[in-house]
Amino acid sequence: MNKYTNIHDVANIPETIQEAIQLKENPFSHKNLGVDKTLLMLFFNASLRTRLSTEKAAKNLGMNVMILNVNDTWNLEFEEGTVMNLNKSEHVIEAAQVISQYADIIAVRAFPSLTDKEKDTSEWILNSFLKYATVPIINMESATMHPLQALADAITIEELKIIQKPKVVLSWAPHPKALPQAVANSFVKMMQSLETNFSITHPKGYELNSKITKNTPIYYNQKEALKDADFVYAKNWSSYESYGKVLHQDSDWMLTKEKLKTAKFMHCLPVRRNIIVEDAVLDGENSVVIQQSANRVFSAQIVLKKILENL
Repeated sequence: MNKYTNIHDVANIPETIQEAIQLKENPFSHKNLGVDKTLLMLFFNASLRTRLSTEKAAKNLGMNVMILNVNDTWNLEFEEGTVMNLNKSEHVIEAAQVISQYADIIAVRAFPSLTDKEKDTSEWILNSFLKYATVPIINMESATMHPLQALADAITIEELKIIQKPKVVLSWAPHPKALPQAVANSFVKMMQSLETNFSITHPKGYELNSKITKNTPIYYNQKEALKDADFVYAKNWSSYESYGKVLHQDSDWMLTKEKLKTAKFMHCLPVRRNIIVEDAVLDGENSVVIQQSANRVFSAQIVLKKILENL
């Protein structure tokens, strides 16, 4: 593997999930693989789990880690052919090549604007590094995808499922702010790639990109969608059609113990208590959000391992 920007950069997803689970048994078994290799993480946006789990994963493999909060430096220019006479001091053309001299792998985290749909869907920041960097690139969440989270989610489901083909539901939940579709998009793609009975539920107007959802069943009745679910993944996202808009705040879509019954509750975190999910669920025995966050280490570690093996 020479990059990980979306889940399909992995040749065999089920096999990779099993390899990640095996890594958990002995996280330091491949510590020599990353000796004298450097991971450089670039953050255009804030991070808690992604930053810590990816750094931990790299160190489990013996790698050196450098971290740059890009917004603490000067602004980077991404437009090609532009006259740089405003507030941008360096172009990504040079920056990506320079950074590549300092690292063996570059990981990038850059959120969407949620105002310019065309620009966001073009993945202009991530693709600029793919174009100009000379080392492998890992996506730590981009404008439209969060493949490390999706892999951790798949590991969690594999560890906890009690039937071969569990019923998995992605449910929209309310949130006071406009949020990206990245987590939802990658989770959809991941579930489509695995043996699951998968569906999506959300209010009308919150349809995701149809090129991503494809033929996945979509329900506008949350109660109907959640019936007999084994796993329920709660996530807010802003409208894709009315791009970046919060169309309404419907508190009836909050996940409750009554709705979930015996289903395992999943969320990528951070989560707003008693907005997206009630305390009784999040603190209950069927919440697996902490296990998901732990598995972020091993989703990153298996990706780094496969890239290091190919260097």
